[in-house]
Amino acid sequence: MPRALQTVLLLLASNTFMTFAWYYHVQKRHWPLLAAIGISWLIALPEYLFQVPANRLGHVAFGGPFTLPQLKVIQEAVTLGVFLVFTIWIAHERPRWTDAAAFMLIFAAVGVAMWGRAEAGA
Repeated sequence: MPRALQTVLLLLASNTFMTFAWYYHVQKRHWPLLAAIGISWLIALPEYLFQVPANRLGHVAFGGPFTLPQLKVIQEAVTLGVFLVFTIWIAHERPRWTDAAAFMLIFAAVGVAMWGRAEAGA
C-alpha cells in the first residue's frame, strides 16, 4: 500500500477518535462537565496511536511523500470529512450551504498544498 494512502487512512482513524472526543459529549447533556472531560480524554488517547505513525510515515524525513505543511492541510481536510459525517449521522444536524462552501475551500487548499509535492524532499 502506498505511504500516502497509509498516511491518509491513519489520519482518518485518528480524526475519528478526536472528533468523538471533542464533540460526542455535546449530545450527552446529562453528563456532568468533569465526566465529559474524563470520558473525552479516554476517547482521545487512542488518537495518538494513529496520528503519530501517520505523521512519521507521511513525512519526507521518514521516507514519506509529504512536508509538514502538506501533512497539516491533509489532516485538516480529513478532520472536516470526519466531522461532516459525525454531524449528520451522530449529531443529527444538517450543515448549511455556507458550511459546505467553507469545507470545499479547505479541500481546495489540499490541492494547492500538493502542487510541487514531488519537490518536497528536495
